[in-house]
Amino acid sequence: MNVVSLKGKVFSGTGEGQKYVRLAWVKKQIEQKVGFTPYVGTLNIRLTEESILKKRLSIKGSPLQIVPAAGYCRGKLYRALLSGGVEAAVVIPEVPDYPENVLEVVSSENLRKKLKLNDGDTVELGIIL
Repeated sequence: MNVVSLKGKVFSGTGEGQKYVRLAWVKKQIEQKVGFTPYVGTLNIRLTEESILKKRLSIKGSPLQIVPAAGYCRGKLYRALLSGGVEAAVVIPEVPDYPENVLEVVSSENLRKKLKLNDGDTVELGIIL
């Protein structure tokens, strides 16, 4: 198993990730492709400069795909592990100008509560390739 370790800081998003994960067809595809029902909401992580470069160089492989319903964007989906071995997945919406330094992380649980995270806390995660 090839794992790319990335680091960043937790921040509050705009709620768009939550709306996306709430869509029945997105939820179903995440369940089918990574094996868990996602909690409705995402953990937003702003990557460090070093992690942005690592991400750019290493996760170009073949991600799992979220195939959109009409009028919605595609998404890339990567299996991931957070600190302490918490199973998760990274969702990267394929929209113009989506920030390269942002990761949206989903899990079966509320990650902020489970890991006792607040805005500004540093987290590490491994993306499984």
